[in-house]
Amino acid sequence: MNLFADLLASTSEARATATGPRIQQRRGVEIKSSRELAIMRKASHIVATVLREIMEMAEPGQTTADLDVYAERRIREMGATPSFKGYHGFPASICASINNEVVHGIPGPKRVIKSGDLLKVDTGAYYEGYHGDSCITICVGEVPESGQKLSRVAQESLMAGLSKIRAGNTLLDIAGAVEDHVKAHGYSVVEDYTGHGVGRNLHEEPSVFNFRTDDLPNITLRSGMTLAVEPILNAGSKACRTLKDRWTVVTQDGSLSAQWEHTIVVTSDGCEILTDRGD
Repeated sequence: MNLFADLLASTSEARATATGPRIQQRRGVEIKSSRELAIMRKASHIVATVLREIMEMAEPGQTTADLDVYAERRIREMGATPSFKGYHGFPASICASINNEVVHGIPGPKRVIKSGDLLKVDTGAYYEGYHGDSCITICVGEVPESGQKLSRVAQESLMAGLSKIRAGNTLLDIAGAVEDHVKAHGYSVVEDYTGHGVGRNLHEEPSVFNFRTDDLPNITLRSGMTLAVEPILNAGSKACRTLKDRWTVVTQDGSLSAQWEHTIVVTSDGCEILTDRGD
């Protein structure tokens, strides 16, 4: 997302965080080799496994800290390191954002999940030098139809964007498909945060935007590019603000927000979803 990408752009040289994976200087858009893609498939499979398990276990009465502890343990059991923990100071292995929280929600023992909550869980795994990254929205317990629809349309908009990915197409092809689907259902696309390249860095070039714009580079897709595509939808206004914790972003009007994300690799005739959960 743009927040992390901007921080990464200011990094003058490769370094390691106190507890997280190595952060390298931005290197431009990279084409991954077959060896690199094999590693990214493993990293992404770990992410998909953890998110599938969290989706199955999340229930009212748990705390977001419970989910964070579980995610970190499972990521490490599978031989990887949590991508998020320690990354520019982020204190957890997942982002857990509830209802009007848009992104970067910090898990905590006092944040109790309730029936009716729309819970976004975003996580990444760093395996043998490469990252996988994905986000799901979980309808916890009895969620009103309005919340279920928002999550469903967000997931559909992700798949609409992915359907436009193939070598020779452009980022605007992805963005247009996402934006059209979202607006057809009366929702807004969050513009402050975008998808991104992913690989040796958790956030690489390019910015994978979800709305038509002339303000970001409209690159042509090439086979071997690895991207994290992640539409974020608000039920109301697209406007967001950041809370005093300097991480948690919420909708400015208090409306619900939903997000779905996959790590993919561009192919000659489409894309391979590396974080496919099999559902």
